[in-house]
Order: sequence, then C-alpha cells, then structure tokens
Amino acid sequence: MTMLPTIRTPRLRLRAIGIEDIAELYEVFSDPEVVRYWSRPALADLAEAVVMIEQRAEQPSLLQWGIVRADEDRLLGTCTLADIDLTHKRASIGYALARAAWGQGIAREAVRALVGYGFEAIELHRIAADVDPRNARSIHLLEELGFSREGLQREYYFVGDEWQDTTMFGLLRREWAG
Repeated sequence: MTMLPTIRTPRLRLRAIGIEDIAELYEVFSDPEVVRYWSRPALADLAEAVVMIEQRAEQPSLLQWGIVRADEDRLLGTCTLADIDLTHKRASIGYALARAAWGQGIAREAVRALVGYGFEAIELHRIAADVDPRNARSIHLLEELGFSREGLQREYYFVGDEWQDTTMFGLLRREWAG
C-alpha cells in the first residue's frame, strides 16, 4: 500500500484508513442516506467494510483518506482520488461523510484540501467528479469549489433496483483558486 501523507486543514486531518477504522467506516457506508447517490449499495456487514479497505489498498490508481477532526481520531468519512493517470495528469474525486457530520462544512474543507493536494503535490492538470443529479448538496459543493458542469450521462449506474444518471464535473489546475 502506498503511504499516504496526512493532509491538515484548520479543523481536520485527512489520514490513511486502517483496520482500526472498520467500525466507523461501516457506520458511514452502511447508512442508506449517506450512500443514496453512490454507485454502490450500502454495506451489509462489517466484513464488507474489511473487503472495502483491502480492495482499496490493492489499487495503485486510487488513494483514499479518512476524514477526522484535528483534535480527535474518529473517522467521519472518506475522500478519494481515483482513476489517477499520471501520464495525462488527471484523476477523479469522491467523498462521503457520516450523516452526523453533515451541514458543518466538513466535506467542503476536506474536498478543498484534497483538490489542493491533487493540483499541488501530484501536479494534476484536471480533476473530475461525477454526481447523481439529485444530489443537490454535492453539486453545490463542487460548484462552490470552481468545478464546471460538463454533461449528463444517462442511466450510468445500476444500483439496487434502479438506473441512476450522473452529472459530470471537471476542474482544471488553472481554474483552481486554492
């Protein structure tokens, strides 16, 4: 597994996720409200959370951080750079936050830090995101950070028993305000 640097913000730390985080990871990704607009169903049990950590560790084009408050170590969510392509200097971003942490600016602070890391430390040229068009909060967050809406892909994911559209967003390094 690639050693992830800890990324610090005024209120948060983005740090590597380990087996000691299984209970909190399960809490986040087993909540149907948290994963309502994700491309996968909610986790059914702790074993699926273990598999999630193991699979992520085996993917060199995916870096996933746990989001914790600066003054405690309880996992609040995750943020991820995925599909990292260093030849073309691009990646995709993803994030999820426990419902108890919604509405506190935590996702915005974490995503802002991760985008900055992608552009500054990894020297990416482009960061993309795809969001279910019904996820108004996530769309607002991306637009607030300068991402541009680039298009709609109809029925892109099949989750549970429904097809879900996705809205594509992109941000170029020269557009990033930091």
